[in-house]
Amino acid sequence: MVFALVAALGYGLSDFVGGLASRRTHVLRVVLVTYPVGLAGLLLVAPLAGGHLGGFDLVIAMIGGAANGLAIIWFYSALATGPMNVVSPLTALLVAGLPLVFGLVTGEPLGAVAIGGALLAVIAVVLVSREERTAVDEAGPVRFTVRVGWLTVGSGAAFAVYFVLLDQLPDDSGLWPLVVSRGTATALVLAAALVAGQFRMPERSAVALSVTAGLLDAVCNTAFLLALRTGLLAVVSVLTSLYPAATVLMARLVLGERTGRVQRLGLALAAISVTLIASGSAIA
Repeated sequence: MVFALVAALGYGLSDFVGGLASRRTHVLRVVLVTYPVGLAGLLLVAPLAGGHLGGFDLVIAMIGGAANGLAIIWFYSALATGPMNVVSPLTALLVAGLPLVFGLVTGEPLGAVAIGGALLAVIAVVLVSREERTAVDEAGPVRFTVRVGWLTVGSGAAFAVYFVLLDQLPDDSGLWPLVVSRGTATALVLAAALVAGQFRMPERSAVALSVTAGLLDAVCNTAFLLALRTGLLAVVSVLTSLYPAATVLMARLVLGERTGRVQRLGLALAAISVTLIASGSAIA
């Protein structure tokens, strides 16, 4: 559970720093730095962790990486063309809910209290991810079209597939599943940037932020993999999906951004859900 919360914190901080960089340059230029930096960080520590990965497990890791890369591309495409206050919570719901359902269906032992906490956490994720609608939002040209809907559902489902596939890989594979999956995702992101005409370095003011986001991404992915190896997919996926709470809190502390009543309710429910999951898992 601790590793899952570390992963959630890392993902939230990485998104916050990456979001700051994206305010200064095109988002594809940001990921052109963050993904290779994250991959380089994993390549440095993977040999120290030992393990090996080959055969069908290697294929699974590559499929998971492809799912992760597509999820990022689809998610940002949905955010760019659709209403964020719909896209973000719907994606978060799928990312938290689908692995939870998969874990329960495949027979992971969870007590009633832990299940209740997990369901509460799913609600918290949606509330925390939801941005308050403003007059600007209502007057803006963005609409939740069929295309945006498919991109949103596709990104949430692809992130969930990545979570599930990573959980299927053997414990003796070390950090190599992350290296392979991140390498595959990096290749997809680079190709997307090339196709979109954004295959160039971000502005100087965004480089340091992008590098920091990449290093944080390597840390949180490592914590997530360790969480899967020491806990249940149903619990780990939900706890990790609480990462928007860290992003919201950092935006308030560093940028002075206001949190709406819906987000504050989500933060409170997130704290309660963590307590329930911890106590319920201990009982189970």
